[in-house]
Amino acid sequence: MKPMNEKHLAVLRRHMVEMIAIHADLASEELGKATLDERVMASMRRVPRHLFVPAAVAPYAYQDMPLPIGFDKTVSQPFIVALMTDLLAPQPHETVLEIGTGLGYQSAILAELAGQVWSVEIIEEFASHAEALLQGLGFSNVAIRVGDGSRGWPEHAPFDKILVSVAAERAPPALLNQLKPGGRIVLPLASEEGQFLTIIDKDAAGQLETRKLIPVRFSRLETI
Repeated sequence: MKPMNEKHLAVLRRHMVEMIAIHADLASEELGKATLDERVMASMRRVPRHLFVPAAVAPYAYQDMPLPIGFDKTVSQPFIVALMTDLLAPQPHETVLEIGTGLGYQSAILAELAGQVWSVEIIEEFASHAEALLQGLGFSNVAIRVGDGSRGWPEHAPFDKILVSVAAERAPPALLNQLKPGGRIVLPLASEEGQFLTIIDKDAAGQLETRKLIPVRFSRLETI
C-alpha cells in the first residue's frame, strides 16, 4: 500500500476536528458551552500531529485518542489538547508558560495562537526532540528548557497564561506566583475522587478563583 500524502493527512485532520466538535457538544453541560473557539479548531486542522508522535503510532495520529511517546508518557487525545487550549484562550500578544513539553504537539498549538511560548520539560530526550521538530516546522516563538516544571521559568515571568499537562494535587506555588494578575492557569488537579481539569483565574488584586470541569487522566508531575 502506498504511503499517505499531504492531501490524505489533511482530510484526516479535518475528521479529527469534527470528532473534537462532537465531544465538545456532548460535554456542553459540564463545559458551559457547546463549541470551542474557531481559532483553536483552525490550529488543530493545521498542525501535523503525525509528526509529533513516534513513527510506529503515526498511522493513528488523527484518531481521538492519547498515544504513547516513550518513557511511559503519552500525548493527550486531540479533544483534550483542543479543550485545554480553548479554556486557556491564548491571544497573539500574550506570553504562555507550558509545563510538560513532551514531543511538542501542544507547544505547536499554543505557538499558533500566542505571541511567545516558554515550555519546561523534565525529560531531556523529549526536550531536544521537540526543540528540533518545532524549529524545523518554523515555530520561532517557542523556547524549551529541561527542568522541574513545578518551579516554572522565573527568568521569563510573569506570564499571561500557564498550561500544565501533568497532574498534581495542588497548583505549584511557583506557578501561581509567576502568573500575572488577570491571568489564568489550566491544569489537571488530582484528588481522592480522581483527576479533574481545572481552571485557576487570578484577579487584578491577586486573588485566586478555582473551577473544576471534567474528569481527566494525566501523568503525574515529576519534580527534582
